[in-house]
Amino acid sequence: QTCMEELQRLGIKHLALLSGDNEKVVFALARSLGIAEYYAGMLPEQKVDAVHTLVSRYGSAAMVGDGINDAPALAASTVGIAMGVAGTDTALEAADIALMSDDLLKLPFLIHLARKTRIAIKTNICFAIAVKVLFIIMVFSGMANLWMAVAADTGTSLLVIFNGMRLIAVKDKTRRNHFQ
Repeated sequence: QTCMEELQRLGIKHLALLSGDNEKVVFALARSLGIAEYYAGMLPEQKVDAVHTLVSRYGSAAMVGDGINDAPALAASTVGIAMGVAGTDTALEAADIALMSDDLLKLPFLIHLARKTRIAIKTNICFAIAVKVLFIIMVFSGMANLWMAVAADTGTSLLVIFNGMRLIAVKDKTRRNHFQ
């Protein structure tokens, strides 16, 4: 499976290619990747305008780039992703995320991991707040004392940590599938 197929499988509905290269090269690349919308011969400020257009059209837009010419568009996007190894320092500074390899096949895994992380964070916050509210009510109603509330808070903290640590076990299945 290609990176584009994996992104679409993850629910990414629209892909666009923004490049400073000439029309023929960008057209051939877009066609080989299955990307319908492409822009060629773009200057950095034109990339920013294109990102703003995509954000207004779709509500959000992620931008992947590696050069100094991509830095303004990375900063203007909803999520800027810099390619770490070949990326310039300017692109890395402007981006929200830095991939520490130049492998675009890491993008689907990045999205998958980010979604799992968001679920874990929401779960942890809801669980911690629920336990705190429960013990506040129990302390004021006389069903629990302050030491029980402190123990519950410590236990909750440990459970939140262990739940977050489950993210370590998330594996990059897209990489494995690519070579099968």
